Amino acid sequence: MQNRYARQVILQNIGEEGQEKLLNSSVAIVGCGALGTVAANNLARAGVGKLSIIDRDFVELNNLQRQMLFDENDIGSPKAVAAAEKIASINSDIEVYPIIKDINYTNIEEILDGVDLVIDGTDNIQTRMLINDVCVKNRIPWIYTGAIGTSGMSMNILPDKACIRCLYPGVPKAGSLPTCDTMGVLNTITVIMGSIETTEAIKILLGFYDDVESTNSNLLVYDTWNHSFDSIMVKKNEKCECCGKENYEFIDSDEQEIITSLCGRNAIQITPADPKELSLKSIGEKLEKLGTVKCSDFIMLFKNDETEISLFRDGRAIIKGTDDETVARTIYARYIGT
Repeated sequence: MQNRYARQVILQNIGEEGQEKLLNSSVAIVGCGALGTVAANNLARAGVGKLSIIDRDFVELNNLQRQMLFDENDIGSPKAVAAAEKIASINSDIEVYPIIKDINYTNIEEILDGVDLVIDGTDNIQTRMLINDVCVKNRIPWIYTGAIGTSGMSMNILPDKACIRCLYPGVPKAGSLPTCDTMGVLNTITVIMGSIETTEAIKILLGFYDDVESTNSNLLVYDTWNHSFDSIMVKKNEKCECCGKENYEFIDSDEQEIITSLCGRNAIQITPADPKELSLKSIGEKLEKLGTVKCSDFIMLFKNDETEISLFRDGRAIIKGTDDETVARTIYARYIGT
């Protein structure tokens, strides 16, 4: 431990006892994009003992501008797997669990069970509300972080403190907020916000929970282009639907099939109500007569003149080229089945 973490152990803030705490900690990173790759890299190098990396997507060329763990050889690979492989080569002493799933109300409590902290690397407010429900309900600290354009924000969500619904009482509708695809993003802001998020994570794991001087629930807003910092106090709302009234509406959903429009990509994701392990090879063989098929252990890519489909083993599919749910359902049924 001394050789690998020597420069960290001598820090007064950490020491040998603190390093042992980190090695015995478990963190879930939800979303392995620009923020998630920075957090995963930093936490692995800092010696956090168990990392779960949850991501539903695969690496694309436009990701390489800002998603720091990936390179051109990773294009087409599931992000969770590619990140886990990189981390294994960075620090073989820790445990890394890649989870190729769309995190939703049917699986989130199981996936986050037993972790000490949750890191936000997501790209949509609905998933963050879902994380908030689970973490508040189970008293798991989590860190809300986002970045777009040249600015970013971060807020610690701690037990008995303000939650994200105290900040956003009225949940913004899907598509109402700007995205990286519509507004763009500078890669330096994602590195900065990912590093801020990681620093807060280390402090929380070390037990600086109740130290108002070093760890609080204020909303930090930073613009890297103008180099401006703002800290906004967020007070716990006793009438908050989540942390006040304990109304966990995002995990108490009665939806069946889950359909999600993906962050400005002109694509629809369909998650079956009853996910089952599929034989991607068998499905790919059937589709070869209808278009081009590429298949791996994790994903099958199908493309013809009509559509492009990315199919995962659990039956989840991304239908590209449409933002119409009805059209996406029809394509799914036609090529994959009901």
